[in-house]
Amino acid sequence: MKKMLRIVSLCLMSLLMALPTAFAEDPAAVVAKIDTGDTGFVLMSAALVMLMTPGLALFYGGMVRTKNVLSTLMQSFFIVGLISVQWVLWGYTIAFGPDINHLVGSLSWLGLNGVGVEPNADYAATIPHLAFMVFQGMFAVITPALISGAFAERMKFPAFLVFTLAWVTFVYDPVAHWVWGVGGWLREMGVLDFAGGTVVHIISGVSGLVIALMIGKRKDYGKKAIIPHNLPMVLIGGALLWFGWFGFNAGSALGANGLAAIAFVTTNASAAAATVSWVLVEWLYSGKPTVLGAVSGCVAGLVAITPGAGFVSPLSAIIIGLAGGVICFFSVSVMKAKLGYDDALDAFGVHGVGGTFGAIATGLFASKEINPAGADGLFFGNPEQLLTQVIGVVASWAVAIIMTYALIKIISVFMPIRSTEDEENSGLDIAEHGEKAYAYQDLITDFTGGPAFMSVEAANPEVSNFKVALAEGGKK
Repeated sequence: MKKMLRIVSLCLMSLLMALPTAFAEDPAAVVAKIDTGDTGFVLMSAALVMLMTPGLALFYGGMVRTKNVLSTLMQSFFIVGLISVQWVLWGYTIAFGPDINHLVGSLSWLGLNGVGVEPNADYAATIPHLAFMVFQGMFAVITPALISGAFAERMKFPAFLVFTLAWVTFVYDPVAHWVWGVGGWLREMGVLDFAGGTVVHIISGVSGLVIALMIGKRKDYGKKAIIPHNLPMVLIGGALLWFGWFGFNAGSALGANGLAAIAFVTTNASAAAATVSWVLVEWLYSGKPTVLGAVSGCVAGLVAITPGAGFVSPLSAIIIGLAGGVICFFSVSVMKAKLGYDDALDAFGVHGVGGTFGAIATGLFASKEINPAGADGLFFGNPEQLLTQVIGVVASWAVAIIMTYALIKIISVFMPIRSTEDEENSGLDIAEHGEKAYAYQDLITDFTGGPAFMSVEAANPEVSNFKVALAEGGKK
């Protein structure tokens, strides 16, 4: 009996000792366990990035003339719908699907096949795969919307739709795979792009310049002043971009963690510094500090810090922002005027130039003390990283130029791309959408088209200038 009790006791003790092992989670399961804090943070960041595109619509919409505000708003807003559908159907799998020869993702995730609530450890081990997918989808949405600033007030809406869909499929998605996709050749080479300096800003800004050069200048460009019709709208849009950019950059940490805090702080520091530097250099150069300059500087700083947001220190971010504001100011105010191209809303001057500077600056200021998963830059003893960043910049420029040129040429065979002179005169709001943004436009038309006004105009031709000023929202 005593022996039996000992045996039973030993068995119970062995069982109790084995319980922790028996109920312990499999290590793989632990790695793949969803963290609700990280998931909530990434989903909220995705919502912030989504808000950036309507914010961009206001930012761009305020800078065009009254007769083109709705067409400009429509371009950005409609992209949210168009590219959200494209991303689900085939965009995501091209950008992030299983690698094919380091160039593109396979179609195995077509229609989100196999993309569900379980994490994909290759990209983010603590959030559902669907959360990662939708977060990245909002980047795909805003990128082509940035391009629209270059050809504002002169591109037909059907051609815009076809180009946008084709460009995202054949330019954005492959480049996203190169830089961020597992197996992508630029990622394998070690190019650092935390949130889209190459993937978002360089390819959109450079593509915008290519289109602006191909379709030509607006008919009034260089002949009369073309000024923003609503600066308060520009300011609201810029503020929404600054706000949403915290999701853009901090959300790219893919978790509610210290890296997200670093990216948040560097984002704000760079935007603030560029706001100051743009306004100061503008003040010295032209004699007036402007609201448009302050908002443009803010966006320039946000663009410049994007590739390095999770790789550089806050002090480095201030330096990047100060320099980025000055560089983008001169690209917009001096270089564009000297070269004579019509980048209507400075998509290239801010995003193309700012993104290029930011990608190179990342190769200067990146530090493994900030992010051990990154690399040291030139100023921290690693000159090779600067060369790697330059390769990433050159590759982004090259694909944007070649593919955008090819797409515009192909599309032009099947449909007109540039609006007609009559359509530009009446404005794309009426010509393309049959709408007017402001009710007073009808009152002005009635007033200036009446017999009393027409008789005065006939006697004094200078009254025509008054009529034009009214039509474009100017002062009496």
